[in-house]
Amino acid sequence: MRTVDLRSDTVTQPTAAMRAAMMAAPLGDDVFGDDPSVNALQERIAALLGKEAALFMPSGTQSNLCALMAHCQRGDEYLVGQMAHTYRWEAGGAAVLGGIQPQPIAHQPDGTLALADIEANVKPDDPHFARSRLLCLENTLGGQVLPMDYQRAAAALARRHGLATHLDGARLFNAAVAQAARAGGTPHEHARQIAGLYDSVSVCFSKGLGAPVGSALVGSAELITRARRLRKLSGGAMRQSGLLAAAAAHALDHHIERLADDHAHARRLADGLAGLDGITVVPPDTNIVFVDLAPGKDGRAIVQAAAERGVRCTGLYRLRLVTHLDVSRDDVDHAVRVLREIL
Repeated sequence: MRTVDLRSDTVTQPTAAMRAAMMAAPLGDDVFGDDPSVNALQERIAALLGKEAALFMPSGTQSNLCALMAHCQRGDEYLVGQMAHTYRWEAGGAAVLGGIQPQPIAHQPDGTLALADIEANVKPDDPHFARSRLLCLENTLGGQVLPMDYQRAAAALARRHGLATHLDGARLFNAAVAQAARAGGTPHEHARQIAGLYDSVSVCFSKGLGAPVGSALVGSAELITRARRLRKLSGGAMRQSGLLAAAAAHALDHHIERLADDHAHARRLADGLAGLDGITVVPPDTNIVFVDLAPGKDGRAIVQAAAERGVRCTGLYRLRLVTHLDVSRDDVDHAVRVLREIL
């Protein structure tokens, strides 16, 4: 039976060329700082995003955690969206391990946090309150690209209030590719412009870029020094991790521009499902399609029925369908046929 896996862009398999790059990678011991492949990747991603330094991490969750703990002390607070990954889907790590209080803020329909809401939630310097220290945004958020003008305004607001800024840029390059398509220029230029607005950025190699494992945290040399200690403390220091760094480097060489294909496939998927009774298809900004289900439609039953026919997705009250490196145009058309029959 044909299988089309639309659960996430984390399900990709390394390409043959990526596997070859991994096997050819020179290795050392990264805990001692002498893995040449890791060092090269860190220097490269820092330079690409216009930062002083970078640190290779096993996961985006750990990269975000080390960033939050490097910016904040126990009893501090970070301002964050209600649906942001650092708040909702990272097991409360900042609070549990870092003693950092999240101040969640409701999102606007476009995924932004209203500037007035951010400002209203910055605490005064008063012993009754946690100390507001950090604004954390996410781009893309659920596949939505945060507008550059908004990001500039949010970063400026944070600076006025003495807050540091962190971007969960797990899908930063999806945002950069989408911006380049609209405004011209290259994805690399747009990725650097986005990153330049923040004190630190976490970027994931194992989502749309197709590497098997890994994220990087970029920022100042001082922040990365603190993050290195926190990576060790949280169990994320690896040894001959150049095997993984080589996969990430290969992805930077070969898999950034091709994200445009994933975006086109998501639009094709959304167009193919549009017009059915009982659903509303949210037009995708990048590679994630949401299908809102009318009351009475059982998302779990739909997901199960699709899986039984080889189309894998997630959802409860809305379906989430993610295109990626291992999903072709033909796969999209097959998924549309199956989902239309079920829906």
